[in-house]
Amino acid sequence: MFKYLNPKRFYFAVGQKRFFEFIVFAVFILFFYGPLLNMIMLAFADTYTVPAVLPQEWGIKWWKFIFKQQSLVSSIIQSFSVAAITTLCSMCLCIPAAYALARFKFPGRKIFMLSFLLTNAFPKLGIYTSIGILFYKYNLMGTLPGVVIIHMINSMMFMVWLPASAFRSVHRQQEEAARDAGAGPLRTFFSVTLPMAMPGIAVATLYTFLGSMEEAQGTMLVGLGRIKTMPVEMYGIILDYPGQAGAVFALILIVPSLVLILAMRKYIGPAAIAGGFKMK
Repeated sequence: MFKYLNPKRFYFAVGQKRFFEFIVFAVFILFFYGPLLNMIMLAFADTYTVPAVLPQEWGIKWWKFIFKQQSLVSSIIQSFSVAAITTLCSMCLCIPAAYALARFKFPGRKIFMLSFLLTNAFPKLGIYTSIGILFYKYNLMGTLPGVVIIHMINSMMFMVWLPASAFRSVHRQQEEAARDAGAGPLRTFFSVTLPMAMPGIAVATLYTFLGSMEEAQGTMLVGLGRIKTMPVEMYGIILDYPGQAGAVFALILIVPSLVLILAMRKYIGPAAIAGGFKMK
């Protein structure tokens, strides 16, 4: 096995095409996972000075420092509270809209669906600045409802497009069979349509929750430092302390996302995600 570590032998063993494919793949892996590996390295570095490649001293000093911060617990609670409220409000507003877009054809329907893309098609800072003018007028700056609205704006594309695709995949014949059996419109929706569309809705809900957990710019600008979620708290840690402290906080921020993704991995797939971007 170790003899193939020689590049020349490996080249002749796998052939020219596969050798260059391996090189491209290795570069991609390094580009994709390199920053994450560097962050993990910094998180367990007690002492690290540039331009050294590896830390001068390993340890968990910065982990102890982060967990001693009283603001850590409060920021975790704040992040989960804002994410839960945002997800619930987005579901109440966007799922009915997704159902209407999936089942009813009306003039301007595709343009209306594309309008949800606008919040992700332009720089967020400009959008937040424009919204801030309205928020000052209605006293929403520095409030929890203002932050939730910002988070909802960022999640509307996923919460409309993905459930709309899920509702389109439910065959009308199944709903008609329930109606023929005596079920009313509401019972048909909650007993047939909604359960069959649930995988797509679950994916959209997951993206909304994770997007809210990771939102930082809008929370900082609209929250005015009063609503301190984990990403906002991480900005302060990075500015006030060495990079190792920021790396530790970043890894802590990844944990909820990783747990949720693993818990809902059976719903996450190319078909569920790509289906939401097909407009018929």
